[in-house]
Amino acid sequence: MLIKIVTLFLVGMVVLAMFGKLRLPKPRGPKGLLGRGRCAACGRPRIGKGPCPCGKDRT
Repeated sequence: MLIKIVTLFLVGMVVLAMFGKLRLPKPRGPKGLLGRGRCAACGRPRIGKGPCPCGKDRT
């Protein structure tokens, strides 16, 4: 009985993983959704659409 429960649980987890993989968006590479990865001047990662806090990034 216990083996049957464990087997059904594992099959259920596999089915959920397959459906979850279908629904998740695919990554778009290092530029991502915002289009900029790092600051050209200081090299810090860019978070959001605004300018870099260092103030030297012109793009």
